Amino acid sequence: MRALVQRVARASVRVDGEEIARIGRGLLVLLGVHVDDGREAADRIVRKLRALRVFDDADGRMNLDASTAGAEFLCVSNFTLYGNASRGNRPSFVDAAPPDRADPLYEYVRDGLGAQGGRFAARMAIELVADGPVTLLIEA
Repeated sequence: MRALVQRVARASVRVDGEEIARIGRGLLVLLGVHVDDGREAADRIVRKLRALRVFDDADGRMNLDASTAGAEFLCVSNFTLYGNASRGNRPSFVDAAPPDRADPLYEYVRDGLGAQGGRFAARMAIELVADGPVTLLIEA
């Protein structure tokens, strides 16, 4: 499982022009599910993301996790995180889990984070105001 994590001042998701999710200060998580992933990987990534200390403490050091900082999560499924373009210019997505496996794991992670979310397999417009920027790739 892969999560591309962006610390944001705010972020939102639209589908067909309708806003379906919005957060203030927090973490935007683009989540990719690998074909071999299961609940263990999902549990690991939830633990990692909840414990990730990327918010400033009183001294301006990245030392606080989301809960301590009062931050929110917005989680969006993104199978393209498992795209592989090493053999040409058109990415292969054979490492990405098929929708019937990926969707339940995405929802499981979203629930574990207490996150707002995008709509699985929808074409989404994601707006964000980066904070930092602070961007990390987390793998579990």
